[in-house]
Amino acid sequence: MAIRKAVKGTAVIASGGLVAFYGLTKLTEYRKKQARLSRVEAVEQVNMAFQDELPSRQAQLMALRNTQEFDVLVVGGGATGSGCALDAVTRNLKTALVERDDFSSGTSSRSTKLIHGGVRYLQKAIVKLDYEQYMMVKEALHERSNLLNIAPHLTALLPIMLPIYKWWQLPYYWAGIKIYDLVAGAQCLKSSYILTKTKALELFPMLKKDKLVGAIVYYDGQEFDVRAKCVINATGPFTDALRKMDDQKNPNICQPSAGVHIVIPGYYSPDNMGLLDPATSDGRVIFFLPWEKMTIAGTTDTPTEITPHPIPMEEDINFILTEVRNYLSPDVEVRRGDVLAAWSGIRPLVTNPNSKDTQSICRNHIVHISDSGLVTIAGGKWTTYRSMAEDTLDAAVKAHNLSAGPSKTVGLMLEGAKDWTPTMYIRLVQDYGLEVEVAQHLASSYGGRAYEVAKMAHVTGKRWPIVGKRLVSEFPYIESEVQYAIKEYACTAIDVIARRTRLGFLNVQAAEEALPRIVDIMGKQLTWSEQRKREELSAAKQFLYYEMGYKARSEQLTDTSEITLTPAEVGRYMKRFHKFDKENKGFITTVDVQRVLESINVYIDAHTLHEILNEVDLNKNGQVEFNEFLQLMSAVKKGQVSANRLAILMKTAEQSLDQTEPLEQREPVDQRKPVSVDRSGGGV
Repeated sequence: MAIRKAVKGTAVIASGGLVAFYGLTKLTEYRKKQARLSRVEAVEQVNMAFQDELPSRQAQLMALRNTQEFDVLVVGGGATGSGCALDAVTRNLKTALVERDDFSSGTSSRSTKLIHGGVRYLQKAIVKLDYEQYMMVKEALHERSNLLNIAPHLTALLPIMLPIYKWWQLPYYWAGIKIYDLVAGAQCLKSSYILTKTKALELFPMLKKDKLVGAIVYYDGQEFDVRAKCVINATGPFTDALRKMDDQKNPNICQPSAGVHIVIPGYYSPDNMGLLDPATSDGRVIFFLPWEKMTIAGTTDTPTEITPHPIPMEEDINFILTEVRNYLSPDVEVRRGDVLAAWSGIRPLVTNPNSKDTQSICRNHIVHISDSGLVTIAGGKWTTYRSMAEDTLDAAVKAHNLSAGPSKTVGLMLEGAKDWTPTMYIRLVQDYGLEVEVAQHLASSYGGRAYEVAKMAHVTGKRWPIVGKRLVSEFPYIESEVQYAIKEYACTAIDVIARRTRLGFLNVQAAEEALPRIVDIMGKQLTWSEQRKREELSAAKQFLYYEMGYKARSEQLTDTSEITLTPAEVGRYMKRFHKFDKENKGFITTVDVQRVLESINVYIDAHTLHEILNEVDLNKNGQVEFNEFLQLMSAVKKGQVSANRLAILMKTAEQSLDQTEPLEQREPVDQRKPVSVDRSGGGV
């Protein structure tokens, strides 16, 4: 959304999508004052006319096709490319941006969701006396401060806890974190502090208690030919592909690394405290953060091949789960089945072609200008996209003698920030009749533009909420957000489930459930044929299956899964199965389940029942055999599957049926409260 209004002399084209920036942190009062001054200065310097309404996609294409020559053509619509386009526009350069896929569909949307300076880089800078890494941290801290100021609706303060299990580590890490505060200087968000063991457990009760000493807390957050005087290569992992289009002799400079993240239920972490594991079993760093009322854990760092569709691997998912177990209390069972979504992003580490040592990884970003004048920006950090863009445009202006002034993006508010206040969600509730949770979501996602989304919302027909039909019951995303996304160039269902909403990143089953309605809305707005709607639905399901971890989920329960149940457990589950299989057929169907449910006055529609059984029907023959049921219960026992609807439904029904049997025939009842058969998460 950074470039939403800056459209005069500008064309922005992709398959759909505008970049949305998200981070975790907040400014101190001092920084707020400084930021207001920067904001006023930035607005005064950006002397250009803004349009309130976005031009249509057709108008954008016409501008690309018919403009004789742009000053700058940016290739790549991720955070860095969009930052470059914004920087160029604010210098009054005629700018075009093109993206091969949806905006932010690559690395930019698959980060840890944390705006931070880089504690681990500071540690390396001190230990190795590495000035480059020190300057990278200092730059990142400055950019963190600026981004929090220009997008207050998208950012929030998040303390990060670093648990300490050895006494000698306490002064060591405390000194390091204090240096982190000092490097931030006036831009320090809030001073770090030490917690006692008791206080650490009070704030993060899921922590492992044994040997815990204390904790330290710190704070963070082609469509045709287009002519331009200057072309900027901001394609992330695909940097080398564009460089070789410029000159086949150019050596590869990108060394891609895969970073996998997982999302697990929100009860794994407090709402207002993150966790940092500074030294995992193989030396990597793991973050454990609250995000969108869920918990995000990651990331891995392994060499990978460059692909537009990276897939999370099972070994990486299990690595993260193992590290999480090491820090949580034994009372908290970390189950593979609790993984609601998983994804892999490709981090484009680069070597510097300007350096004599072309083999060593450059930890900061590099700007390189080829003999033909292609400007390449590569490397760097998500947090520093703005300064990367500034450096890139400075180099482009100099190399191509463009008529432009200095960058004006420090303090320039991003879209939605201007009219946002911490309490604006209350007006959304009062003026439109939205649910509080939905209003809070709209305010924090769209800022001042939330009112436009609310105006598009349809009447529910209920007493409350008056407007705002949810796409799925568990999440505050509403149907009008799909309409608004189309207004901002969304043209694929994948873009809506992955980036306009975050359903695909939060819960793949919920995303799949919302897909038919999303495709219906988009089909009506964009006049899709029935064939196009089927294609969109299929493509989105493939995206969820491979790129968001659904495939990994399905592999947890297959018709070849090993059954590891004791004889007593097999006997117990056989009795439960036979309560549904009265004719001893060896399998159950939706008819069998419906009959039992009706006998205990529970009614579930036929479509939902079919979905419930289909999750366990491993050979897809329309029925669940006894062996498939045992494979399910074995997977539940091992933690590979959790919150399975059929398992919970059959257990609950059995307990209800047992209440009607003579006392001497009853089995001991599990005293834990039965869980509703509504989908309560559906792990992957």
